[in-house]
Amino acid sequence: MHQDVKKKVLRRLKIIEGQVRGLQKMVEKETYCVDVITQSSAVRHALSSLEDVMLEHHLSLHTIEQMKRGAHQKAVKEIMDIYRLSKEK
Repeated sequence: MHQDVKKKVLRRLKIIEGQVRGLQKMVEKETYCVDVITQSSAVRHALSSLEDVMLEHHLSLHTIEQMKRGAHQKAVKEIMDIYRLSKEK
């Protein structure tokens, strides 16, 4: 993984970790349901953003290398697997 991407991903994960801890505290304090749902939605959005960064990195690095090596089927399978996962949301 490129170091700049790794740094960005780790930063986002720390933010998500803080958001999840905040959610836990909100539930413990019996915070208003709509506020908990709003925070939960923010966590989902942050995870989706993380997935976008990882997908872009994978496509720009690993998929291109697979295609250059002639591993077209593997590259297409991985892309389709990710696509199917994204549709399950």
